[in-house]
Amino acid sequence: MILKKYINNQLYRIKKSSRNLIFPYTFNGNELKKLRNKHKGKRCFIIGNGPSLTVEDLDKLKSDFTFAFNRIYYIFDKTDWRPTYYCSEDDKTIIKSIEEINNLKLENKFFPINFPSDYKIYFKNANYYIFKFGKWNVEPKFSEDLVKGVYWGNTVVYTAIQMAVYMGIKEIYLLGIDHNFSRMLNDKGEVIIDETAKDYFTEKYNTDKEELYIPNIEVSTRAFRAAKKYADKHNIKIYNATRGGKLEVFERVNFDQIIF
Repeated sequence: MILKKYINNQLYRIKKSSRNLIFPYTFNGNELKKLRNKHKGKRCFIIGNGPSLTVEDLDKLKSDFTFAFNRIYYIFDKTDWRPTYYCSEDDKTIIKSIEEINNLKLENKFFPINFPSDYKIYFKNANYYIFKFGKWNVEPKFSEDLVKGVYWGNTVVYTAIQMAVYMGIKEIYLLGIDHNFSRMLNDKGEVIIDETAKDYFTEKYNTDKEELYIPNIEVSTRAFRAAKKYADKHNIKIYNATRGGKLEVFERVNFDQIIF
């Protein structure tokens, strides 16, 4: 039994390594190459699903490049705004939302390549990227080449920041990223309860919370710090335009004062 498990693990590593070597020459790899510096020198907004997110703010972003995630579609019936880029990489969320995601009429949807290969989940008109995992208890690396992969940061926002930088964007604004949940894990594996916190912009978003991952804010905070360090070294500005929330890694700005 142990030998069989060892052999299976080795075969998986070989398969994964081969896939990564071939990926730059595949259709998905070539599609990602087209994104390099696509929005050079521009700004973008990365939209979280926190309780501070409002329809009124989204309505003001129709002419901006935007990234959004997961179940953002629960707000679509209240606004004509749609994200330029949509990403999802949480396996539990994706598996429970396959039909809704497939029905999204969005031009640019992105997912980790392991979903079709490992989960046999295929999305229509989707783009795929290599997902690179590191040690959860240290700051993750930051990808400079989307074709070679995106580094995990325990939050899809970190993926979007790496994508935006690859696209040549120089000003990144975070909105609706409250960085606080009613249930959170710390690095000790303890569950922290905050009964005053709301999780998302709608209660409908989280009706299956007992079946989803409990977010570890300490891990995602390290990812945000890694993003800030990279940005500071490369003349890229990342601002937090969220109304409230508990993310204090980035300089805060007033959303109403940057909309033009």
